[in-house]
Amino acid sequence: MQIWPAIDLRGGRCVRLQQGDYGRETVFGDDPAEMARQWVAQGAQYLHLVDLDGARDGGQANRQAVEAILQAVDIPCELGGGVRDQGTIEGWLEAGLSRLAIGTKALREPTWFSQMCRRFPERLALGIDARNGRVATDGWLETSDVLATELAARYEDEPLAAIIYTDIAKDGMMAGPNLTAMAEMREATRLPVIASGGVTTADDVRALGQIGVAGCIIGRTLYEGKLTIADAIAAAKCE
Repeated sequence: MQIWPAIDLRGGRCVRLQQGDYGRETVFGDDPAEMARQWVAQGAQYLHLVDLDGARDGGQANRQAVEAILQAVDIPCELGGGVRDQGTIEGWLEAGLSRLAIGTKALREPTWFSQMCRRFPERLALGIDARNGRVATDGWLETSDVLATELAARYEDEPLAAIIYTDIAKDGMMAGPNLTAMAEMREATRLPVIASGGVTTADDVRALGQIGVAGCIIGRTLYEGKLTIADAIAAAKCE
């Protein structure tokens, strides 16, 4: 199981939100590239980047920070947030990102998203952020009537790299992941599932591994020193 340390970007800084609330922000650093180097030095083999400004407002407000990270480390990096047109996809991939997560446009414009999946095979992930099992959009500011598992099923046959599934209620709360929701998603699709939200301890990582997800994204607990990357990777090997 892959371990993806998260670097969430807002205003060019490393931050973490609680339950996706932009008003409940903690700043963990002013130098995202240095943070990336620290995670790699501690054993990170992948990085999950989030452009929070892009997720809420569109655009690429944190492009400079993302490019600095890509120049600082030589491991696969994925990015979510604000990826809503083909030009943005091409620009980010050319900048050196390994893959991109798309959520809002995948829900609202399924024909376009299917076309992008085929144009960029294995380079796009379907980002599904759920509140009470239903898909949230626009930086988690809006909640739709579409079930998370239903959205996953729509794209079952597309050449996606993965589904990145976030339980918003758990995100940033350090109270453990929603194992039931993750198991339901794992059963609902043949695509690899990357779990996100609430991962706090090595036991959480092991529990997700037993469900059979392909990886998990880990954020606040790393920043607060309650879990190390080395311990997370070790736990991921004990599925």
